[in-house]
Amino acid sequence: MATRALHEGHHQDLSDSHCEPIAMTSAYVFKSAAEAAARFSGASKGNVYSRFTNPTVRAFEQRLASMEGAQDGIAFSSGMAAIAGVAHAWLEAGKNVVVSKDVFGTTLTAFRHYFGRLGVQVRTVELTRLDAWRRAIDSNTRLVFLESPSNPVQQVAHIRSIAALSHAMGALLVVDNTMLTPVFQNPLELGADLVLHSAGKYIDGQGRCVAGAVLGSERLVSDLRGVMRTLGSSLSAMNAWMLLKSLETLQMRVRAMSASAGAVARWLQQHGSVRGVHYTGLAEHPQHTLIGQQQRGHGAVFSFEVGDTREEAWRFMDALQLVAIATNIGDTRSMVTHPASTTHCRLTAEERRQAGIGDNLVRLSVGLEDLTDLVDDLDAALARADIVPRELQESLATAS
Repeated sequence: MATRALHEGHHQDLSDSHCEPIAMTSAYVFKSAAEAAARFSGASKGNVYSRFTNPTVRAFEQRLASMEGAQDGIAFSSGMAAIAGVAHAWLEAGKNVVVSKDVFGTTLTAFRHYFGRLGVQVRTVELTRLDAWRRAIDSNTRLVFLESPSNPVQQVAHIRSIAALSHAMGALLVVDNTMLTPVFQNPLELGADLVLHSAGKYIDGQGRCVAGAVLGSERLVSDLRGVMRTLGSSLSAMNAWMLLKSLETLQMRVRAMSASAGAVARWLQQHGSVRGVHYTGLAEHPQHTLIGQQQRGHGAVFSFEVGDTREEAWRFMDALQLVAIATNIGDTRSMVTHPASTTHCRLTAEERRQAGIGDNLVRLSVGLEDLTDLVDDLDAALARADIVPRELQESLATAS
């Protein structure tokens, strides 16, 4: 009975399943000892061990790579694991990495505090200044890393120009495309060597899991796969399966969210308690022409300034009833966060100032709620927060 309980019905053919099966396994059965040896040595292709070969994970990698126009891709356990994998693959003591100042706060912390102490020089530049990129990238640069649009103030990099500067010095350009997804931007077409995603954002889209992915040429992804095999920051089969199913609706979700985000951003522009709406979908964006050349859409994340102080921004956030206070983006449900005290809190005050992240800045990730309900919640929260902009305060003081 013990043997039957372990072996009866064990091998099933799932090739005719309409929905992709989940390969919930750690190990694989080889037909012979010789086949096992050939798989481990790389002499023959096939599954070896689920840390670095899993059919469900592989299906996700191939599907996302196809959507990004890449030859291949590799999945990681999180977006930060993907960044760490890229750094481990190409950085070494005595070389440097050039990073835009306004990348995700933890990304900058990872480069500075963990790879910096291993002898890697970390240089930071302003995303929009090509002269700064030109000065920072040299023959010792191995990686150039940026996000475009930036999170949360929506500045845009001239990707083609930065790619040319990088390649002239023999460096790889890595672009974090989390904010726009392959639906609205394909950095590989603009000259990037690798595209990175924090896949727990829009690609999952429902706040269920964390994951990361890097897409590019077969050669570069092969180098990354060696890092994965050794360090083991692998994606689970269950999470890969959820991401696979989410990719099926990615285009519909992000387009609907983007349409709502544009409407909300334009409405906030007219609100007396709000200033400085930062969104690539607004015609007033200072890089409007470049945006039209690089992007096919504008995503659903933007930031805006509420009042003049952190207390006013917090008061507005606490007054929201439909929109959740949560430090994520890309969910079907709208979320708001205060970057200065959460996602970018480990940066110095000067670094936050340079990145345009003030104490009164609020980031909004627009979901799939009815647009009227969403606007009503924001409007009611601004009213309850009783925000009076400094200009109006000064005008009233002068009049009195």
